[in-house]
Amino acid sequence: MRSPFERFSRARIVDAIGEGWGLDGVELRYVPLGAGAYHWAATTGSHERYFVTCDDLDTKPWLGSDRDSVFHGLQGAYATASQLRSAGLEFVVAPIATIAGEVAERIDERHSLSVFEHIEGQPGQWGESLETVGRADVVTMLARLHQTPAGGHTIAERPFVVPDRAGLEEALADLHRPWTGGPLSEAVRRELVAHADAVSSLFEELDRFAAATTSSGARLVVTHGEPHPGNLIRTGDGLAMVDWDTVALATPERDLWMLADDESLIADYERLTGLAVDRRALTAHRLMWSLTDLAAYSLQLRNEHEAGADSDRALAAVRSILGGEQPTPYGFVSPPPCPG
Repeated sequence: MRSPFERFSRARIVDAIGEGWGLDGVELRYVPLGAGAYHWAATTGSHERYFVTCDDLDTKPWLGSDRDSVFHGLQGAYATASQLRSAGLEFVVAPIATIAGEVAERIDERHSLSVFEHIEGQPGQWGESLETVGRADVVTMLARLHQTPAGGHTIAERPFVVPDRAGLEEALADLHRPWTGGPLSEAVRRELVAHADAVSSLFEELDRFAAATTSSGARLVVTHGEPHPGNLIRTGDGLAMVDWDTVALATPERDLWMLADDESLIADYERLTGLAVDRRALTAHRLMWSLTDLAAYSLQLRNEHEAGADSDRALAAVRSILGGEQPTPYGFVSPPPCPG
């Protein structure tokens, strides 16, 4: 999150780190990154460095329908990351277990805490070019991930659906009256009113793609879900990948759409894995990304929220999506999809 965490005191977080992970004398520095979680750089009294994440269980509908199921899903996702790391995928940044052996610890009804090793390197940013990040490194990393057996029983299967689609459809049916959740509720409602037909058309397009690309016989692999440069860190030993709360079994295109504008990268992936990539599915996953963001940000602003950087970012994202802008994780824009 860009906005500072103010739901409870920093001392409470420090106490939770000490009790859960046995780390003493912790000093925290807030790191304004991402969405759906709060982050701190942590230094112990013995100068050990860690990265602390506080996940907001109200912002992760892909993991469950309520706070308890979201926390259970988050535990499964982080446990999967730990298994992948143990399986030899050194680029996976997995959580450090608590004294009790847990990958995440609930600190109140709405929030959970996890601790990660500090990664020394240069973090990437959304929109950064593949040339900067490392074209071959990204393709090789995804190929290795997709060829690694799932192992264990913690990894979830991700269906080809937009999380919280029902919530967005409910909101679209309530556009005739003012929204009072927070300072930007009316602004987002007006945007949706002006583009209601476009939203319906986008969902119709997604449903057509889903019908054409979803097959019961499709091969499922372990996918990260968000392998964009903002989740990569360039280190002296190569790329490291963070934010594994989105890990799930899915078709490879769930990850590969972010590289789909460079056909040579897709060809390299097919050569490395022996898997055939469905180009239509790449387009479908790009569209689903846009609609998933539209649902998340619209509902964030329809509901109770405060003014600040995160709310401003949400409104800007809604306007961008409704304006027809394509998501550009690696700085390039795909051509329009083929009809049908």
